[in-house]
Amino acid sequence: MSTAASARHGFLRHLHALGAGALFGAGLLVSGMYDPGKVRAFLDVTGQWDPSLALVMAGAIAVAAPAFALARARHLHGQSSWVGEPLPGNPPRQITLPLVGGSVLFGIGWGLSGYCPGPALLAIGLGTTAASGFIAAMLAGIVLHALVRKA
Repeated sequence: MSTAASARHGFLRHLHALGAGALFGAGLLVSGMYDPGKVRAFLDVTGQWDPSLALVMAGAIAVAAPAFALARARHLHGQSSWVGEPLPGNPPRQITLPLVGGSVLFGIGWGLSGYCPGPALLAIGLGTTAASGFIAAMLAGIVLHALVRKA
């Protein structure tokens, strides 16, 4: 691949990632899922339960399922992604202690703060400083994970 073609490929890959991120952020914004109160209301099944997060998740699954099916079919036929990247194989199916530990930590952080990474970044972008503690904890967790994996 020539230098010009490689640069074009890198630009297109970044452009697709930007588009996907903007679409995700717009969905969070329109649905109000960047608001931690909405998330807490969904998790409060014994109080004023708000099922709207389940509806947003169902909508996301309805959109993503055909896309994943198409990607799997392309992978099985030896094709690459639309931007020329190789498609990953199936993820491992075994349940490991790091998987369970990470899931528990994610759930605790989500339940306590009402944020997960995407909505927290959107909230920061909207000028909501309340998400900054979550972002700091998330970054510390990423660094800690990298240090533990190296050891």
